[in-house]
Amino acid sequence: MSEIDRRRVAEAIGAFAALLASGRALAASGNATGEPASRYDMTARARWRGAERIAFLIYPGFTALDMVGPHYMLASLMGAKVDIVAKSLAPVRSDAGLIFMPSSSFEEAVANYDVFCVPGGSDGTLAALRDEATISYARETGRRARLVTSVCTGSLLLGAAGLLEGYRATSHWVTKSLLPVFGAIPTDGRFVRDRNRMTAEGVTAGLDFSLALVAELRDKEYAQGVQLLAQYAPSPPFNAGEPGSAPPQVTKMIKDMLSPLKKDLSAAAAAAFAKSKSF
Repeated sequence: MSEIDRRRVAEAIGAFAALLASGRALAASGNATGEPASRYDMTARARWRGAERIAFLIYPGFTALDMVGPHYMLASLMGAKVDIVAKSLAPVRSDAGLIFMPSSSFEEAVANYDVFCVPGGSDGTLAALRDEATISYARETGRRARLVTSVCTGSLLLGAAGLLEGYRATSHWVTKSLLPVFGAIPTDGRFVRDRNRMTAEGVTAGLDFSLALVAELRDKEYAQGVQLLAQYAPSPPFNAGEPGSAPPQVTKMIKDMLSPLKKDLSAAAAAAFAKSKSF
C-alpha cells in the first residue's frame, strides 16, 4: 500500500469514527452555505486533525499483536503518520511467522517522533536485547521522542536502553519483576503512565494503552468512535487472563514454561543496561 493510500485509509477511519461518535451526517441536499455537501461534516472537527509522527520499532521474533493492536488505534488518528522501523528494509518475521515490511530503516527514520512504541516478544526480545544496534536505536530515538511507550516485554528493551530509570513501569506479568534491573519501579495497572513514559502489560494490554493515548492526543469522543469502529468490547470465554484469576495449575504451567527464558532475559537485560549507562 502506498503512503497516499495509507493516509486515505487513516483519514477514512477517522471520519467514520467521527460519524459514529457524533451521529452528525450532512443531508444529501447540501450544507447551510448551499455548497455541495461532503459525506461527513468534518469542518466542526478541525481539532481532531493532528500531525503526529509515530514509530513502531520491530525486530525478528517480535509479537505481532503487540504492534498490530496499537497500530490500529494510533493509525486512526487523522493527520498522523505511522512508520514501521526496523534495522533494515528487509522483511521482518514475527514470532508466529507473520511477515512485516518496514517503512523505514534505523538510518532512514526521522530524528524526532511524537510517539515511539516498542513491542515485546520472547526469544525475539532476547535476541534484540543482545543486539547493540537495536538497543542503540531505541536509546537515541527514545531520548528525543515526546512519548516513549511499550507493550509487554518491550519495556525490557526500553529499560535496557536506559529509558526507564527512575520511572514507574510495567511489563508482562512474568517479566515485571525484572524492571528493577534498569532502575524502574514495577507498578500495578493494565498500563502505567509516568511523565512521558507509557508502558503496557502483556500483548492485549496494548489495545487499552493505545486507545487511552488516542483519547489523550484527540479527545474522549474521538477515542470512543475509534473503539466503536473496532467493536472493541472484550468478553473472553475464560477468566484466565491474569495470574490471580487463572487456575493455579495454569499459572504455574506458564510460569514454569517461561522460567528459562526469564533467566536469559534478566542476564541479557542487565548486560545491555550496563552498556547503556556508558552513553
